[in-house]
Amino acid sequence: MKVTHGQIISRGLTNCCPNCGGKTLFKEGTWFELDKSCRRCGLKIEKDEGFFLGAMAINYGVTLVAYLLPVVLLWYGGVLSGTVAIVAALAGSMIVPILLYRSSRSWQLMLYYSFLPQHLPANRRELGALEDENV
Repeated sequence: MKVTHGQIISRGLTNCCPNCGGKTLFKEGTWFELDKSCRRCGLKIEKDEGFFLGAMAINYGVTLVAYLLPVVLLWYGGVLSGTVAIVAALAGSMIVPILLYRSSRSWQLMLYYSFLPQHLPANRRELGALEDENV
């Protein structure tokens, strides 16, 4: 395969296109608007309606485990007062998902192509050439 699992994972963690590695997932000058396809290699990013529901689940899970759970444990352990814990939980539950928005979209693509690397255009061409050799 031209694009390996390691490359897919490293590109996903750095918000790059899983196919070519370009920083082209989001439209220039915007924080929230996803490009329909990669400007460098043409990879279709927005696959189908609802494709990025997984990104919402990832964002929710990371916010819950990495932020809200520690706040609750600090409150339960007596480190934070109830008021401080509630304010921190409410503020974090609004701010953390916004900060993770871009990363969660990239992580969704990373997970998809980690399980189905043959769907990347760079890997499809190579598979087609292998089929020709086997005929």
